[in-house]
Amino acid sequence: MSVLPLVFTSGWASGVNAYAVVLLLGVFGVTGLSDDIPQTLQRPEVLITAGVLFLIEAVADKIPYLDSAWDSVHTVVRPLAGAWVGALLAGQSGSLSDVAAGLLGGSTALASHAVKTGTRMAVNTSPEPFSNVVLSLAEDLGVGGIVTFAMFHPLPAAIIAAALLATGLLLLVFLVARIRRYLRRRAQRREERRLAHRTDQADQVGRAGRPPD
Repeated sequence: MSVLPLVFTSGWASGVNAYAVVLLLGVFGVTGLSDDIPQTLQRPEVLITAGVLFLIEAVADKIPYLDSAWDSVHTVVRPLAGAWVGALLAGQSGSLSDVAAGLLGGSTALASHAVKTGTRMAVNTSPEPFSNVVLSLAEDLGVGGIVTFAMFHPLPAAIIAAALLATGLLLLVFLVARIRRYLRRRAQRREERRLAHRTDQADQVGRAGRPPD
């Protein structure tokens, strides 16, 4: 069977939580539950690194505003992870070009990352932190469930991932106003910090030039 559905699903999941994808696939390979997992993903150092970063993300992803900062940093990381995993899966299978799989995994990861990032920006316009925790848990469980399902039923899992991606992209259209509000607030906070920094510098210069009593 072509590895295309698994590449697509892993790409979608990487855009949501790349470390969980690497960790899950590696565990499936190490435990012998799947013979389709590349040896690279099963290496101890890869599993340990992915596990540590997954735990860090599990915390950062549930804290308002920190989650959006974390997403900004991972705008490059998640698509690259999706491309890397896709290319590895294609190389293991031999049924799909490494380059094509990398492009598919990376582009799908970028699209799902955009959905995740935009949704978090919209959620961060509300003052309570519970939405972030609930959304983060749902994302973690969704990634874990769909990646696990994809190992045994790749085509149905890919269909579910495609439906979730399409729904998420459509949802972003309705969240544009909230996302703009979040961006305005962030720009305002940056300007306030910049003005406060200038005020502090001016005060320090004034105290330095003041003659002693």
